[in-house]
Amino acid sequence: MAKDKKNDFKNLSYDEMVAKRNELKKSYMDLRFQAVMSHVENPMQKRTMRRDIARLNTLIHQQDLAKFRAAAAEAIAAKN
Repeated sequence: MAKDKKNDFKNLSYDEMVAKRNELKKSYMDLRFQAVMSHVENPMQKRTMRRDIARLNTLIHQQDLAKFRAAAAEAIAAKN
């Protein structure tokens, strides 16, 4: 199932990934609050949410680096 999630996230655009990450972060905080205040039906859901957030952070970071490298290469090419 994790491979499916990776592929689902890879098909998203940059803005969609950022929005999805923010949505998951909010859901994770709500779940943490719920766990403290009362019983949570599936405690493993916290782990999967954390991992999904980490996957999205990794993909977002990779795209940021790719943009930065492309801009740097373009600047170097323009200088020469």
